[in-house]
Amino acid sequence: MVSQSEKKELRQFGLIVGGVFCVIGIWPMIRYGEGVRLWALVPGALLIPLGLVTPLALRPLFKVWMKVGHVMGWINTRIILGILYFGLITPMGVIMRLFGWDSMRRALSRDAESYRVVRPARPRNHMTRQF
Repeated sequence: MVSQSEKKELRQFGLIVGGVFCVIGIWPMIRYGEGVRLWALVPGALLIPLGLVTPLALRPLFKVWMKVGHVMGWINTRIILGILYFGLITPMGVIMRLFGWDSMRRALSRDAESYRVVRPARPRNHMTRQF
Protein backbone atom coordinates (compact mmCIF):
# COMPACT_ATOMS: atom_id res chain seq x y z
CA MET A 1 0.00 0.00 0.00
CA VAL A 2 1.32 3.40 -0.97
CA SER A 3 0.95 6.15 1.60
CA GLN A 4 -0.54 9.53 0.78
CA SER A 5 2.66 11.26 1.88
CA GLU A 6 4.70 9.26 -0.66
CA LYS A 7 2.23 10.15 -3.41
CA LYS A 8 2.42 13.79 -2.36
CA GLU A 9 6.20 13.72 -2.36
CA LEU A 10 6.33 12.13 -5.81
CA ARG A 11 3.77 14.62 -7.12
CA GLN A 12 5.81 17.52 -5.75
CA PHE A 13 8.94 16.04 -7.30
CA GLY A 14 7.28 15.83 -10.72
CA LEU A 15 5.87 19.33 -10.56
CA ILE A 16 8.93 21.07 -9.15
CA VAL A 17 11.60 19.33 -11.23
CA GLY A 18 9.39 19.42 -14.32
CA GLY A 19 8.69 23.11 -13.76
CA VAL A 20 12.37 23.92 -13.36
CA PHE A 21 13.19 22.01 -16.55
CA CYS A 22 10.44 23.90 -18.40
CA VAL A 23 11.74 27.25 -17.14
CA ILE A 24 15.27 26.31 -18.25
CA GLY A 25 13.87 25.30 -21.64
CA ILE A 26 11.82 28.45 -22.20
CA TRP A 27 14.19 31.00 -20.59
CA PRO A 28 16.36 31.68 -23.70
CA MET A 29 13.25 32.48 -25.72
CA ILE A 30 11.87 34.85 -23.06
CA ARG A 31 15.13 36.55 -22.12
CA TYR A 32 17.18 36.59 -25.32
CA GLY A 33 14.69 35.90 -28.09
CA GLU A 34 16.46 32.65 -29.02
CA GLY A 35 14.97 29.22 -29.62
CA VAL A 36 13.79 26.97 -26.83
CA ARG A 37 16.05 24.33 -25.34
CA LEU A 38 14.39 21.06 -26.23
CA TRP A 39 16.76 19.01 -24.07
CA ALA A 40 15.21 20.70 -21.02
CA LEU A 41 11.68 21.29 -22.28
CA VAL A 42 10.95 17.63 -23.17
CA PRO A 43 11.72 16.17 -19.70
CA GLY A 44 9.82 19.02 -18.08
CA ALA A 45 6.81 18.44 -20.31
CA LEU A 46 6.88 14.74 -19.36
CA LEU A 47 7.42 15.15 -15.61
CA ILE A 48 4.59 17.62 -14.99
CA PRO A 49 1.74 15.48 -16.41
CA LEU A 50 3.17 12.33 -14.82
CA GLY A 51 3.33 14.12 -11.48
CA LEU A 52 -0.27 15.22 -11.80
CA VAL A 53 -1.82 12.04 -13.19
CA THR A 54 0.30 9.09 -12.01
CA PRO A 55 2.89 10.18 -9.45
CA LEU A 56 3.76 6.56 -8.62
CA ALA A 57 5.28 6.19 -12.10
CA LEU A 58 7.96 8.67 -10.99
CA ARG A 59 9.19 6.47 -8.12
CA PRO A 60 12.20 4.92 -9.97
CA LEU A 61 13.29 8.30 -11.35
CA PHE A 62 12.86 9.87 -7.90
CA LYS A 63 15.09 7.22 -6.29
CA VAL A 64 17.83 7.78 -8.88
CA TRP A 65 17.47 11.57 -8.52
CA MET A 66 17.86 11.31 -4.74
CA LYS A 67 20.90 9.01 -4.96
CA VAL A 68 22.59 11.43 -7.36
CA GLY A 69 21.68 14.26 -4.98
CA HIS A 70 23.23 12.45 -2.01
CA VAL A 71 26.45 11.80 -3.94
CA MET A 72 26.63 15.43 -5.06
CA GLY A 73 25.95 16.59 -1.49
CA TRP A 74 28.75 14.38 -0.16
CA ILE A 75 31.18 15.78 -2.73
CA ASN A 76 30.10 19.41 -2.28
CA THR A 77 30.38 19.16 1.50
CA ARG A 78 33.99 18.05 1.23
CA ILE A 79 34.78 20.80 -1.28
CA ILE A 80 33.12 23.55 0.77
CA LEU A 81 34.67 22.40 4.06
CA GLY A 82 38.07 22.07 2.38
CA ILE A 83 37.85 25.60 1.00
CA LEU A 84 36.81 26.93 4.40
CA TYR A 85 39.59 25.09 6.20
CA PHE A 86 42.41 25.92 3.82
CA GLY A 87 41.10 29.39 2.98
CA LEU A 88 40.11 30.57 6.46
CA ILE A 89 41.32 28.40 9.34
CA THR A 90 44.83 27.68 8.04
CA PRO A 91 45.70 31.35 7.28
CA MET A 92 44.42 32.35 10.74
CA GLY A 93 46.67 29.75 12.34
CA VAL A 94 49.68 30.88 10.30
CA ILE A 95 49.09 34.54 11.21
CA MET A 96 48.67 33.65 14.90
CA ARG A 97 51.95 31.72 14.87
CA LEU A 98 53.77 34.54 13.07
CA PHE A 99 52.70 37.01 15.76
CA GLY A 100 53.36 34.53 18.59
CA TRP A 101 49.78 34.43 19.83
CA ASP A 102 48.86 31.22 21.67
CA SER A 103 45.20 31.44 22.66
CA MET A 104 45.37 28.12 24.54
CA ARG A 105 48.50 29.08 26.49
CA ARG A 106 50.36 25.92 25.52
CA ALA A 107 53.87 27.24 26.16
CA LEU A 108 55.90 24.96 28.40
CA SER A 109 57.94 26.34 31.27
CA ARG A 110 60.51 24.39 33.28
CA ASP A 111 59.98 26.70 36.28
CA ALA A 112 56.20 26.26 36.48
CA GLU A 113 54.87 24.20 39.35
CA SER A 114 51.44 23.84 37.73
CA TYR A 115 49.70 24.89 34.54
CA ARG A 116 46.36 25.27 36.26
CA VAL A 117 44.64 28.59 35.64
CA VAL A 118 43.06 29.73 38.88
CA ARG A 119 39.64 31.28 38.37
CA PRO A 120 37.60 33.28 40.91
CA ALA A 121 34.73 31.39 42.51
CA ARG A 122 31.31 31.95 41.01
CA PRO A 123 28.29 32.92 43.08
CA ARG A 124 25.89 30.10 43.98
CA ASN A 125 23.00 31.49 41.96
CA HIS A 126 24.83 31.58 38.60
CA MET A 127 23.06 28.39 37.46
CA THR A 128 19.51 29.13 38.63
CA ARG A 129 18.29 30.59 35.31
CA GLN A 130 20.10 28.72 32.60
CA PHE A 131 17.68 29.59 29.81
